Amino acid sequence: MSGPRVNSFFLGNSSGVNFSIILSSVDEETGKLQLANCSGSKRGGDWNLNVTPGMNSSRVTVSLTRNLQLCLPNATDCCTTPLCVVETLQVLACRDSVMLAHLLIQAEIYANSSFTGNVSENATIIPNQVFQPLGSCPCDLTAGACDVRCCCDPECTPDFKQLFNESCFTGVFGGDVNPPFDHLCSSQSMEYIPDWFPFLCVQSSLNNTPFLGYFYHGSISTPRFPSFKIPLQTSPGKLFTGYRQGDPIMTEENEYFTIPQQSMAGQCVGNAPVAYLQNFDVKCLTNLASYKERLLSDMRINSGAGDFIQPDVIYRTSADMGKFITESESLHTAEVLCQNVTFGEHYTFIWKDKNIERINVTVFVGTLCDGEILAQRFTVKFQSLESTNATELFGNPGYQVGKTVKAANMNASDTFGSLNLWQPAGRGLCTLATYTPVLFGLDSFSGCILEVGINEDCSLLRGNVTEKLNSLIKATHVGKRDNSSYSDLNDWVEIIRLDPFNSDTNVSNGNLKGICPDIPANLNIRIIFADVGAVQGIPQREILAVQISYSTVIWQFQCGLICENSISFLPITASVQFIKVPAQPPVPMTRFQMTYTEFDCSRNAVCWPQLFYPLTRFYTGEPYSQSLAKGLSLAFLVLLAAIMSNPWFPKLWNSSLV
Repeated sequence: MSGPRVNSFFLGNSSGVNFSIILSSVDEETGKLQLANCSGSKRGGDWNLNVTPGMNSSRVTVSLTRNLQLCLPNATDCCTTPLCVVETLQVLACRDSVMLAHLLIQAEIYANSSFTGNVSENATIIPNQVFQPLGSCPCDLTAGACDVRCCCDPECTPDFKQLFNESCFTGVFGGDVNPPFDHLCSSQSMEYIPDWFPFLCVQSSLNNTPFLGYFYHGSISTPRFPSFKIPLQTSPGKLFTGYRQGDPIMTEENEYFTIPQQSMAGQCVGNAPVAYLQNFDVKCLTNLASYKERLLSDMRINSGAGDFIQPDVIYRTSADMGKFITESESLHTAEVLCQNVTFGEHYTFIWKDKNIERINVTVFVGTLCDGEILAQRFTVKFQSLESTNATELFGNPGYQVGKTVKAANMNASDTFGSLNLWQPAGRGLCTLATYTPVLFGLDSFSGCILEVGINEDCSLLRGNVTEKLNSLIKATHVGKRDNSSYSDLNDWVEIIRLDPFNSDTNVSNGNLKGICPDIPANLNIRIIFADVGAVQGIPQREILAVQISYSTVIWQFQCGLICENSISFLPITASVQFIKVPAQPPVPMTRFQMTYTEFDCSRNAVCWPQLFYPLTRFYTGEPYSQSLAKGLSLAFLVLLAAIMSNPWFPKLWNSSLV
């Protein structure tokens, strides 16, 4: 190590492990380090040992406590030589006097070279760069050493200059800070001098040279990007004015706060930034080989007001392992490697206005063995500080893409409802499928497989399929906005249900078994929404209507040459389609617009109704005063041409001349 602090990690469970640091010396006879034992402490000489425990790893920090400044006259507690510290350290991890891990550190630390004495009040006077060059040798970049090819460098000896004397830098950078410029009368640098050059050349001294501008930078202005272009942000900036909806949340290290999230392709991205006031709930598949531990103890989040918040982390053991471990690739044996891992992380951000007030994190842990597939779950929920009884009023009351569609069952005592789709698992059977909520703005399609026998009664089959599809819609109303109140019926729209074909007779073509018509196998959910406004530039979307319909199919038992198997499969599906409509219905066309299409600007290249468009306030190609003046001049010329083309104008003109 070459600095006053070094970090390392102890992998494994640190419960009951004692850490100690020992200053080691070399045996003069053997030349080897002395053997260390577990009787040390967390302080040795000028060194301190600090251990930060984690879930499956602990951070071990070794720091130096002494002063690293060079000694001044009559000073103590300082470094007498530039190489201040040369020591050998040993860090031990022991449990019950048994050494578990051993770390050897060789420390060579130099004293700080910063000047700490009295500063002279004689300040260096820097000449004005507009009138006088700042330096006579711009290529002299290294202090106390000769710069190659810089012939004006005073540190370059004549013998050293002989090596690059014919390759010196030329021009201003090479030291010719006042060269004669082309327009100077005494200059002969131009290859072809025109005949008129002596009459228009400049007669001036070299002190007034345009090359002085090479050393004058002037003021720097921030470039302005057009509204339709987004500048590339190479490094995130610190937030002191508060977050807006959709802004990435920052950490103390001025970096994005990231949580694994799903991309548009469906894959999980480990370093996805968390956006302000945007909830999500994702699952990411991993195994023991690709698992990565996330350290939450040292994380500090920028609140948006310039201060930083330490999340409150609570660890819990997962009781139901089946919710997270989806499949096992091999049978568990005694030799299988297992490890404590994180099954899920649930973040709750308590916010107010544009700032984050508090962060609560619940981490579920469990044991993952080699060969098992883990479905990690990551959730982020923003809850308002002023919210009561779980009612959250966001800055934008409308729906945002990816948020759960709010539903309610007004016919039940508990008005909470849900709009779901299937999430198949295993063989894709409906009996094993779970539910996933409908997300706003995302057209979705899901389904499962229903086992049907060859002797299935058609009426019972229709009722069974309808019951499976209706289990997805446990609601009678859908919220118009994301903050719809369950106590206000005006905040909800009723779901329009188009019931499927209902047949009470067991229909079979030709009294054959295994054929059932009019099976409602497809559930269609259509959600109509519109942009009704905007909050801080973000569209405010509102649901206007919801319709549920069914599509029927003819089911027929499928078998090969011989129907040995008495079980067949019926796939049933559910789809969600979001339809955007204008917030207000368009103005209907008049009979004149429908009859005379040549006056319709959207159907013809020439638009006569917009003939006087440059004279209106909507024209922004030039100032309104100029367009008005040009328009009046054009109107005057047209009027003058009309008068002069009249037959009586020549007679009037001739009579006026008589």
